[in-house]
Amino acid sequence: MSWYRDRATLRWIAARYLPWMLALNLAWEAAHVRLYTLWQEAEAAYIAFSVVHCALGDVLIGIAALVVALVLARAPSVAHWRWARVAAMTSLAGVAYAIFSEWMNITLLRSWAYTKSMPTLEIGGFEIGLTPLAQWLLLPPIALYLGRATVASRDRGA
Repeated sequence: MSWYRDRATLRWIAARYLPWMLALNLAWEAAHVRLYTLWQEAEAAYIAFSVVHCALGDVLIGIAALVVALVLARAPSVAHWRWARVAAMTSLAGVAYAIFSEWMNITLLRSWAYTKSMPTLEIGGFEIGLTPLAQWLLLPPIALYLGRATVASRDRGA
């Protein structure tokens, strides 16, 4: 059965993957906000709002990246996923979006800027922060792993 027709798969995504994506991205955003000029320019309440806002946006990106991966992989129900493939494809979709988003928001819109302490990498003539790239390389596979481990430990009676 295809993943999008399987209620157990949709429940797993909503109850296992998305909560982990939210928790991991909240922690990530809180940790790397100091690498953006917002940290130096805004009031504490606005910084807190921005961290939550960005983490919620990351959850939306995370679900879109997973859907792209599942569609491209022609994934079956969650019980039959090829986990490494799904994780790699989800990360690649997230990285692709991160590159686009950082380019658009830094170069075109100038919505945000990095501090001098942000490690960067030049891609296609512009500098992108390494922490946004690392975020999308690491967090989707970790969320998938934790979601899967949570189900496995529950099934073992732990």
